[in-house]
Amino acid sequence: MTAFDQRLKAFEHSYAHDAEMQFRIEARANKLLGLWAAGVLDKTPLEAHHYANDVVRSDFAEPGDADVIRKVARDLGRHSTAEEVRSMRSAYIEAAKAQIAAGN
Repeated sequence: MTAFDQRLKAFEHSYAHDAEMQFRIEARANKLLGLWAAGVLDKTPLEAHHYANDVVRSDFAEPGDADVIRKVARDLGRHSTAEEVRSMRSAYIEAAKAQIAAGN
């Protein structure tokens, strides 16, 4: 294997790792967002768990976070605005990064 091949393989490995980490961060943030929204909606712990999983699954509808924001804002109705939901998701992205970096 040449030095170029080794560098290419290392780059591919790094890219795959970074993509996996971003996926994990976004999924964790969506789950945290779902748990927050479930609390606002006064769901039971079991209902909150199921709702948070629904929020995570909603992210697969389309690229980006618009599908998640739309779902949670619609579900919260008068309890929150889309801007507040987007702000909370941004905060949870940071929290998810910290949790994953800490190995949680």
